[in-house]
Amino acid sequence: MHAWEVRAPWRRTEPVQQDESVSVCQACSMDRPVLIMSALAGELGLLSAAMAGDDETLAGGHTFRAGTIGEREVVVTSVGVGKVNAAMVATLAIDHFAPREVVFTGVAGSVDPMLGIGDVVVADHVLQHDAGVLGADGFEVYQAGHVPFFNPSDDLGYRPSPGLLDRARSAVADVQMSPVLGRVPAVVFGTVATGDQFIESENERRRLHETLGALAVEMEGAAVAQVACHFGVDHLVIRAVSDRVGVDSAVNFARFLDEVAVNSSRVVLAMVSGL
Repeated sequence: MHAWEVRAPWRRTEPVQQDESVSVCQACSMDRPVLIMSALAGELGLLSAAMAGDDETLAGGHTFRAGTIGEREVVVTSVGVGKVNAAMVATLAIDHFAPREVVFTGVAGSVDPMLGIGDVVVADHVLQHDAGVLGADGFEVYQAGHVPFFNPSDDLGYRPSPGLLDRARSAVADVQMSPVLGRVPAVVFGTVATGDQFIESENERRRLHETLGALAVEMEGAAVAQVACHFGVDHLVIRAVSDRVGVDSAVNFARFLDEVAVNSSRVVLAMVSGL
């Protein structure tokens, strides 16, 4: 058993605010593992191969694998598809392992027409695009867990700490991406939208990009961020584009999932190895 494999001693009773420090245990954070999550096991292939040691832990009926990448302790797991699965496993992992930070990696669909298959989006902002108020004038996205007339919020989504984003930028500068479809993928920073929908609609693609400013859409990241913020744990979502929303999305998702997930994993690997 690793030294940090205990229940978190710092459990919060209230969510952190957006302007609070994201670390509730800064003095001991360097001794805690990095929690790396994905929806599907295949999205963790490169990271699993880079791990030394492979200790399995069962918590709440879910299997987690602990080991090291370089000199950094890590815990890795796949959570399944969707926000409920992601939030459930994130809660179990944070409560059991008390990680210093949570990184969610894998693939996403692009809603920005300038992004191509294989490009990587590092989320400096995540939000839940299917949470909000449906009224006579249509649907308005609102902060998940809040209703304007009951418990209003000025926030929309969640952001990682500036320090974690700086580490991601430094890591990206040193990463050599694997070519996809004959081109070297780009890495961009921006908004990633999360919802319990696999989207193949051009109208919805436009809404997500033009109204919410999203670059990519997936089904887990913002739910994990919501849980992480509640526990006061820093978080980051890194996604590689497996398909372009509305353009043969289902076909391309299956075709490119394993190939493009390698590049999002390369960024995670560089970040963890550089700690």
